[in-house]
Amino acid sequence: MLLLSSAFSDQGIIPSIYTCEGEKINPPLEFMDVPSEAKSLTLIMDDPDVPKTLRADGMFDHWVVFNIPPTTCKIEQNKKPPGIEGKNTAGENRYYPPCPPDREHRYFFKLYALDKKLDLTHNATKKEVENAMQGHIIEQCVLIGLYEKGKGY
Repeated sequence: MLLLSSAFSDQGIIPSIYTCEGEKINPPLEFMDVPSEAKSLTLIMDDPDVPKTLRADGMFDHWVVFNIPPTTCKIEQNKKPPGIEGKNTAGENRYYPPCPPDREHRYFFKLYALDKKLDLTHNATKKEVENAMQGHIIEQCVLIGLYEKGKGY
């Protein structure tokens, strides 16, 4: 399974249009080689580089989307994805753009193929989604984007 973006490469710079310094829209994503036995997909975008002085766990969850149909092969730029958008760290059910306060951060876009749909509501957090996925992950992949505020990408 593979997760790609036409906007940036793995370990590449996320263009500012997709950040708090730009239009704050989600980047385009493509899903490839999803296992045929998958019953649903989950997409999680998080940032593990948050200063511990701001968040004790050092993590900010930017996007949580679950119960994406397994036939989905892309999420268009600035489009609500199919499936259910759970709560991000800001408490919102949407894409929350990168906006690192201090330095370059890594943004992990993680795609999971599951053997079932998750029995959760739109109020589900990343932790609740991850707990519900336990024992049901068929395959997973990751795309990492980098961003530092004020660089003018």
